[in-house]
Amino acid sequence: MPSRAAIKIIQNRHFLTTTAEKTVFAVAAHMRDNQEDVVLVVAPDEGRLLGICTERDLTYKVLAAGLDAKSTPVGQVMTVNPQTIGPDRLFGHALHLMYEGGFRHLPVVLADGRPIGVLSSRDALGLEAFHFYKELDQREVLTEIL
Repeated sequence: MPSRAAIKIIQNRHFLTTTAEKTVFAVAAHMRDNQEDVVLVVAPDEGRLLGICTERDLTYKVLAAGLDAKSTPVGQVMTVNPQTIGPDRLFGHALHLMYEGGFRHLPVVLADGRPIGVLSSRDALGLEAFHFYKELDQREVLTEIL
């Protein structure tokens, strides 16, 4: 999986977008209703990525700061100009960027800045599961031989 292009991992995957003027309350409800923990904030006219808002942003920058979720625009608490990756870049590179940057979500954007999806550190769990099951199969074969 680390050698697969980002586009292969996110293709046919749903992701959420919003605009910066939406309230934190509306965005959090949208995230809850869609069972997502991240939303990409885009420019209303051309759809270019402006920022990213995660559950962590909502917790630390709104709840812990005592802000009013019904009056605070998400643009005030989003991470502005987040690190991004192009669709042809390898997933291994994305994991490296997430690790080095200390974040768990990485928007995948086209050359014009429009997002086409989000990679998550959770995507690596699929790779771990693959290796785990492969190792189990190898152990079974060894057990049969011995």
